[in-house]
Amino acid sequence: MGDYREVQAGSKPFKRAYIAVMLWFVGRAIQAAARVDKAVREEFEKLPEGFTFSLGVQPHGPYMIVGKNQKGRVKYLGWKPESKVVDLRMAIKNIEAALLLFTFQESTAISICRDRIDFDGDLPPALTVIRAIGIVEVYLLPKLISKLAIKRYPVWSFGRKYLGRIRIYFHSILGY
Repeated sequence: MGDYREVQAGSKPFKRAYIAVMLWFVGRAIQAAARVDKAVREEFEKLPEGFTFSLGVQPHGPYMIVGKNQKGRVKYLGWKPESKVVDLRMAIKNIEAALLLFTFQESTAISICRDRIDFDGDLPPALTVIRAIGIVEVYLLPKLISKLAIKRYPVWSFGRKYLGRIRIYFHSILGY
């Protein structure tokens, strides 16, 4: 009765690589947006000094870790959560749920409602991080796609939207 063949799920390397690139770029964009945009900076000012959060895919990653250092600057800390002390862990339950989220077929709010993201940490910092990620998505994505990724599309001035987008892309690519 106990003799059966164990079937392992496929590793899905292309999906995993796409999610890894997206998390890498979003992590760097969060760091850049905290320098460029006042609203993102204010969101991170609400968090305590030394606060660190991770966003990743269960069970084996990929991950992004972003933290606020003692000087209050937001930094992308890489993709290995094992060596870091993380205050807030946000874990997307599987690669398929992450693909829905990062191909913008489903907004962050809908993913949370459908229980596709687990949170391990306090709720107020989690909501602060989600708001900051929403602002970053508005900068990174065209309006047509961004409207799918967030709850409400903001009304911003031309300068804030396009000049901020250019600056965030520039800082994200160069890494500062």
